[in-house]
Amino acid sequence: MDITEFSTDFFSLKGKRAIVTGGNSGLGQAFVVALAAAGADVFVPSLADDDGTTARLVTERGGRYEFLAGDITQPGMAANVAQECVDRFGGIDILVNSAGICLLDDVVAFDRTKWDPMVSVNLTAAFDLSHEVAARMIPQRSGKIVNIASLFSFLGGRMSPAYAATKAGIVGLTKAYADELGGHGIQVNALAPGYFATAITATTRADADASRRILEHIPADRWGDPADLMGALVFLSSRASDYVNGHTLVVDGGYLVR
Repeated sequence: MDITEFSTDFFSLKGKRAIVTGGNSGLGQAFVVALAAAGADVFVPSLADDDGTTARLVTERGGRYEFLAGDITQPGMAANVAQECVDRFGGIDILVNSAGICLLDDVVAFDRTKWDPMVSVNLTAAFDLSHEVAARMIPQRSGKIVNIASLFSFLGGRMSPAYAATKAGIVGLTKAYADELGGHGIQVNALAPGYFATAITATTRADADASRRILEHIPADRWGDPADLMGALVFLSSRASDYVNGHTLVVDGGYLVR
């Protein structure tokens, strides 16, 4: 590509078909809106649909929204999700593995009853969907897989060793798939959010001391807003990132520099 060919159209997702897990709430919903705003149609598999908000946010931006009820951790569900997206939209161009859970407990009390479901949702489901989607992207020689990592891909996991382990695993999975799929015109990257103001952090933000300890680590001196991630997600999903592969893009207000 000659540099004179570059334009902001490189960030357009017009005509692209995307799957977003965990897309009906929190950061996942922000990812859905970002993709729709850039022109993509969005397919959301989830245990339950929301009150119609996600569908409205997509259609208001000119995109198509499709929902599939089901548990992405169950056998056969990943294959069903991929095929349903193909059947409804005609193909798959983007996969965002956003679904995740975080269970907390003291190290002595944190046992397999908490470890197993987190590994299943946060890591195994991302692998299963990536496996199914890759099989459909390879023949078309194009595609983007974006895995949602975390600051805890790099830090310890006090109160939740499974969260740190699964998010570190997501970075490893991203690199492995990037290495293998890069030659097929497919880019696989991760997006690692820092501390964001969502429902999952409401208790921590309400605790003045806990919130202060976190903010002392953030040069931006504020909690992230889900909108802060939307541009990064569009970049990793678009033609603009065609030579970015196996990378983990941290969006944390500078937390890791302190």
